[in-house]
Amino acid sequence: MDLLLVGVGSFAGGVSRYVVGRAIAAQLGAAFPWHTLAINVTGSLAIGLLAALLLRTGEPAGVAEGTIDEWRLLMIVGFLGGYTTFSSFSIELLTLLREGRAPAAFGYALSSTALGLAACAAGYYAVLRLSR
Repeated sequence: MDLLLVGVGSFAGGVSRYVVGRAIAAQLGAAFPWHTLAINVTGSLAIGLLAALLLRTGEPAGVAEGTIDEWRLLMIVGFLGGYTTFSSFSIELLTLLREGRAPAAFGYALSSTALGLAACAAGYYAVLRLSR
């Protein structure tokens, strides 16, 4: 059952990444990997929100008792594992470096890391604050 939950979540996350990435690239162009940056930041926000909801002590409202691990496998491991794009980030960063675009590569790496961490923390602490 665990593999099915991860697989279904991964499929849905991968399809979502493709759809969202294409939409962003169509709007902003492909000269800079805005689509991957946006996906990684929104995925980081989502994982922060879900981690706070699913991994805190006690069952969150609306989640059946004893299903925390199933939701974690489906949404965090599966969906967000399929949605976020660290492997894409890595190859795009390497491409920017290989093309001699070091300032863009540095900006991409720094903004992806800083914004991803900030979004994750914002989601996590927003849920903790709202659940008091």
